[in-house]
Amino acid sequence: MFKRKIYNDLLEWKGTSDGKTALLVEGARRVGKSTIVEEFARNEYRSYILVDFMEAPRATRELFDDISDLNYLFLQLQLQYGTRLFERESLVVFDEVQLCPKARQAIKKLVADGRYDYVETGSLISIRKNTAGILVPSEERKLQMRPMDYEEFCWARGDEATVPLLRQAFAEGRPLGDRTARMLMRGYRLYMLVGGMPQAVDAYLQSNNLEVVDQVKRDIIGLYEEDFYKISPSGALSRLFDAIPAQLAKKSSRYHVSSVLANRSASGVLEEISELAASRAVLVAYHVDDPNVGMSAAIDLEKFKLYLGDTGLFVTLMFKDSAFTDNVVYEKLLADRLPVNMGSVYENAVAQQLAMNGEGLFYHTWPKVGSNRNYEIDFIVSRGKKICPIEVKSSRYRRHASLDDFAEKYSSRIGRQYLVHTKDMGKDGPIACVPTCMAQFI
Repeated sequence: MFKRKIYNDLLEWKGTSDGKTALLVEGARRVGKSTIVEEFARNEYRSYILVDFMEAPRATRELFDDISDLNYLFLQLQLQYGTRLFERESLVVFDEVQLCPKARQAIKKLVADGRYDYVETGSLISIRKNTAGILVPSEERKLQMRPMDYEEFCWARGDEATVPLLRQAFAEGRPLGDRTARMLMRGYRLYMLVGGMPQAVDAYLQSNNLEVVDQVKRDIIGLYEEDFYKISPSGALSRLFDAIPAQLAKKSSRYHVSSVLANRSASGVLEEISELAASRAVLVAYHVDDPNVGMSAAIDLEKFKLYLGDTGLFVTLMFKDSAFTDNVVYEKLLADRLPVNMGSVYENAVAQQLAMNGEGLFYHTWPKVGSNRNYEIDFIVSRGKKICPIEVKSSRYRRHASLDDFAEKYSSRIGRQYLVHTKDMGKDGPIACVPTCMAQFI
C-alpha cells in the first residue's frame, strides 16, 4: 500500500460532506483507485461493504433494478457480504460503478436516505455509453485520481526529503549546483522510465529490473486497448492511442489524424478524441489561436496534440511492438544520452506534471518570418492576468528562439518565461531555466 496524496482529499470529503454527497473517484485503469478507497474505508469507518461490479453476481446487480425498499436493499447487501452496516459509521463502496449504471443512478436516493456514506470508483466513466438512459446524480462529487506523481514515487522509495528541497530551491530561484542537479535529474529520469502506475512502481521496488517493469506496463497498455476496442470495435481509438509517441516524434504542429486513420480528418474524430480524454489515460493539448488569459475560449478543437497520462507508459508504448531489449530509451535516458528525436519523452513528462497540477494543456504555433517553418511554444499557462510560455528541451543547449519571438509578439501579456531542460536551474535574461524535475512547481 503506497502513500497517496488523494487520501487527504478523501478525508476532507468525509469531514465536510457529512453524508450529504457521494464521492466519485474517477481515473484511468490501474492508477490505484480501488486500493486507496478500500484502505480509506478500512481506516476511517467502523465497517464497510465493497461491491465490485467487475465480479459482483447477477443477484447483487439486480438489487439496483428496484430500490423502492431501501431496508430490503441494505439487508441483502449485509447478508451477501457478511458485514453489518452501522448508521453514520459505515461506508458502501461501488467499485467500477460504470459496469452497473443503475447503481450509480441509485446514489440520489441513497444519499437522501442518509444512513451511510458512499464512494464510487470508475474508469472510462464519463463516456456516453455508461450514462445513457440513467439520471446522473447531482449529489455526486467528483475527484480525479492520476498516476503517482514524483513525490509519491519518492515516498515509495523511502525518500521524504527530495521534493520538499526541490520546491524550496525553486521558490528561492537558487541553483542546485551541477553535481547535485545531475544526481536529482538521474532520480527523476528513473521516475520517467518506471512511471507512476502503482503496479509498475511495485514491480520496480520488488525486482529492481526494468524489463520486469516494462512487462507490467505492457499489460496495462493491453487493458487500455481492450477498453478502447469495447467502445470502438473498429479499432479507431486503439490506433489513435498507439500512434501517440510516433506523432509527437514528428515534431509537427498537430496530431495528423489522416496518417493514422485513412480517410479521416481531425474534424471527423472529435468524438473519439473526447472519449480518449474521458478515459484519463490520454491528455489532450489544444492549439490556442490567440494566447491570452482564458485560453480555453480561443482553442482550435481540430488542432491538437495527444500525450499519455503516465510517462512510464509512454516509454513502453514507443516500442510496444518490439522486444524490451530493442527499447533504447531505457538505457539512453538513464545515461542522459537521449537522441533528439526522442525528446518527446521529456515533453510528455512536462505535460503530465502540468495536468497533475490541474492545468489545462495549451500550445501555440505561428509562422517564422522568412521561412516555411513555424515557431512553437510547447505549453502556456495562465498566472493572474498574464500568460507564462514554457519551452521544453531534451538536449544540452539552451537556445530559445521560440520563447524570444513569442515574448516580443505578445509582450504585454507575458508573465514569467520558462525553459524546461535537463540541466541546473538558472536564468538567461528574463527566462527561468528549470530542470525537468522542477517543472511540477511552475
